[in-house]
Amino acid sequence: MKKIFTGLKPTSDQIHIANYFAAVKPILDYQEDNTKDLTLFIADLHSLNLVHEKNLIWDYTIKQAKIYLACGLDPEKILFFRQSHVAAHAQLQWILTALTHIGYMKRMHAYKDAVAKWNNDDITVGTFCYPILMAADILLYNIDLVPVGKDQKQHIEFARDIAQKFNKIYGETFKLPDALIPSEIWSIPGLDGRKMSKSYNNYIGILDEEKTILKKVKTIVTDNLSIEESKDPDTCNVYNIMKLFLDDKEENEKIRAWYTEWGVSYKDIKMYLYDKVIEFVKPIQDKYNDISDDEVRKMLEEWEKKASKEANKVMQEVMNKVF
Repeated sequence: MKKIFTGLKPTSDQIHIANYFAAVKPILDYQEDNTKDLTLFIADLHSLNLVHEKNLIWDYTIKQAKIYLACGLDPEKILFFRQSHVAAHAQLQWILTALTHIGYMKRMHAYKDAVAKWNNDDITVGTFCYPILMAADILLYNIDLVPVGKDQKQHIEFARDIAQKFNKIYGETFKLPDALIPSEIWSIPGLDGRKMSKSYNNYIGILDEEKTILKKVKTIVTDNLSIEESKDPDTCNVYNIMKLFLDDKEENEKIRAWYTEWGVSYKDIKMYLYDKVIEFVKPIQDKYNDISDDEVRKMLEEWEKKASKEANKVMQEVMNKVF
């Protein structure tokens, strides 16, 4: 059985539809695969690089957990916990930090992206060491595969490198993880055609109200072709969002045919998309509203006991070899 490990960072009060199809849906698929053993953690230590208010971190944590549960996460099939409540993550990070050279970290995307955005003196040490904590997260659980985007592949390579270095110095201890890069997820456009992102404010949220969704759908950028002119669905932002919801081949062919028909406007196509989005998010929102904060708190506490027990076994082996 392959062990898969992935995380979610609580830096917002909800997720958008691209997050669902790129991150949540694969988790739901993994949990139904009897050949996969899945661990999902809430990366609240990582979120400290962006959020410094205790109540806000908890609010984001609880809401993100409720969203994943509402989407179909099964606590009987997945180990799901808060990173900050398993002390071994921070312990192992420090030991790995002592084995990591500054030059290596300066070559990491996380640091380079920060340098591109901010003054070097404003970058936190936490941002600089982000890949080391990520490596500790992974290595504690003897993970086989880590689902990541192409931009995160370098971090998995670092986890392998630092694991090999530790194993060489102290003896065979850590399993070497591999990156699992989904090939079926295409770039999902936002309202303005750029990649859907909260930072661009061009997203449709899973928890958005109906009137908000309608307003956002109406603002999706399209070309200026008239109602009489044939249109190309593959270059249309509306279609490239809509196809997320088109599992039926016949329905997909019908939508594509609309683009070549006379008399079909972008307004018509946008309203069809609106109906599809509402049909998708409504059941999730209903389940979300039925889940109490106390229910999630109790679940997390139980999961954290299990996660701590598993992580502490590896951490004790590490401690015995290092000290």
